[in-house]
Amino acid sequence: MIDGPDKIIYMDYAATTPTRLEVVETMLPFMTTNFGNPSSIYTLAQDARNAVETSRKSISEILGSRSSEIVFTSGGTESDNAAIKGVSFAMRHLGNHIVTSMIEHHAVLHTCQQMEQFGFDVTYLPVDHNGQVSMQDLEKSITENTVLVSVMLANNEIGTIQPIRDMVSLVKNKAKELSKTIIFHTDAVQAVGHFPIDVKELGVDLLSISAHKFYGPRGVGALYVKRGTPFESLLAGGGQERQRRSGTENVPGIVGMAHALRLTHSEMGYQSSRIVKMRDRLVSELSNSVEDLLFNGHPNARLDNNVSVSFKGVEGEPILMGLDFAGICASSGSACSSASVEPSHVLLAIGRSAEDAQGTLRITLGRDNSEEDIDYLLDVLPNLVNKLRAMPSMSLSD
Repeated sequence: MIDGPDKIIYMDYAATTPTRLEVVETMLPFMTTNFGNPSSIYTLAQDARNAVETSRKSISEILGSRSSEIVFTSGGTESDNAAIKGVSFAMRHLGNHIVTSMIEHHAVLHTCQQMEQFGFDVTYLPVDHNGQVSMQDLEKSITENTVLVSVMLANNEIGTIQPIRDMVSLVKNKAKELSKTIIFHTDAVQAVGHFPIDVKELGVDLLSISAHKFYGPRGVGALYVKRGTPFESLLAGGGQERQRRSGTENVPGIVGMAHALRLTHSEMGYQSSRIVKMRDRLVSELSNSVEDLLFNGHPNARLDNNVSVSFKGVEGEPILMGLDFAGICASSGSACSSASVEPSHVLLAIGRSAEDAQGTLRITLGRDNSEEDIDYLLDVLPNLVNKLRAMPSMSLSD
């Protein structure tokens, strides 16, 4: 529960997380006294440079990479754009084919659509009813013109986790058969903090993260770029980040991101077991108290905090408004498209009807939630759904 004027119960941690006070405290000196530009040479500036490099090392140790392979960005969207465009443009003389999935975040999907305007061909792989990509479909999609595969590690709407390590192995073996190089990128923005991530174990060439998904500040993220990966920088300028991302580094944000990642990583085991218990209880008791509902995503290979549920015969917006009136923050899907009246592309891809997709609620739990919060949600939500179903004006059939 988040303390506020009326004690709001926050259950939309997939959209964003509150920045931890300990993280804010580590950032403050670099907004005030240690405000130097890390590209300058005097002591004040070099203190900032040291903070950036210390943070880079800390993040690389947690992700299992070299320090030099971490590139700081403004967040997940830039990291995804930089990965897809940076590799595709650098390798366009070797091929013009990109492979991705139909349930990617729009930061990936829209970037791939933009690449089509530059003459690239894109294959959008379907998923099964649990939201997983077929290994057979992936293998069939690879051609002699393929230069990049981008598949997310964990889905932001339904929580499904993809077998990325197996996918990377398949793609790399296929590349050997074709005597070519194929780069593999994964959007790990939603996955970081929920289970250990090691880039060497996964085998990926690029991996995107964003600080505000694991109790760090907004507006800062990182892209892992494996050494030797073909990469063309999107931003020209002062040549920061080893020529891969020009622009003065966001020192407070970088310091905050590194500290948030350390804290989240150290508490991961305890928090995950606690949150899974609340999630499973919520699923069980909703199943017993509400008729005609569908849970979305893989039953086992899923994020520990995600509950995506479609209520038949009810629109999602009145549910969210009713929950908000009761002081509960939840979502209908991706925060980046919550204002859209179109049904979720993720839910449609797993076979949900447009009506079911529009009646979907996404509940994502976090470190500040308690069993009392679950008690309250279970008091409010079933009654709310039943009341809405009894109102003809709220029926999807009208």
